[in-house]
Amino acid sequence: MKSRTKARGIALQVLYEYDLTGHPIGEIFESRFSEEAIDEKIQDFSRAIILGVLPIVTQLDNIVAEHAPEWPMDQVAVIDRNILRIALWEFAVSEVTPIKVAINEAIELAKTYGSDSSSRFVNGVLGSLVDHQSEIHQKFLNITNI
Repeated sequence: MKSRTKARGIALQVLYEYDLTGHPIGEIFESRFSEEAIDEKIQDFSRAIILGVLPIVTQLDNIVAEHAPEWPMDQVAVIDRNILRIALWEFAVSEVTPIKVAINEAIELAKTYGSDSSSRFVNGVLGSLVDHQSEIHQKFLNITNI
């Protein structure tokens, strides 16, 4: 497994647990890394995703709701919601990952961690957001001064 793929999986697990339990993010993060020896680059990328997504969860959810209103975020499975947040952060907010790579990685996360229909759902939602990438990025520049 590629290191960034593994980092995304760890970030997803941390965000998922945080969403469900509200445990302190640092404890969840450290717990994941104590389970196995994980390369520092993987830890750093996981941390970047988590610290990038967490402060703007509401805004990310609002973006999805605005551009894909047929999928109310409060009705989306927790795992799928976090996959969408990660991908959106990667390709539209931080722009650390090319759009196609972010979507493909999100689909793979959905296949691994989600339900049978998660990958199609994630692909559909992200596909509806692709055309708005620069508009979304500009919104976050104004909000967070990235």
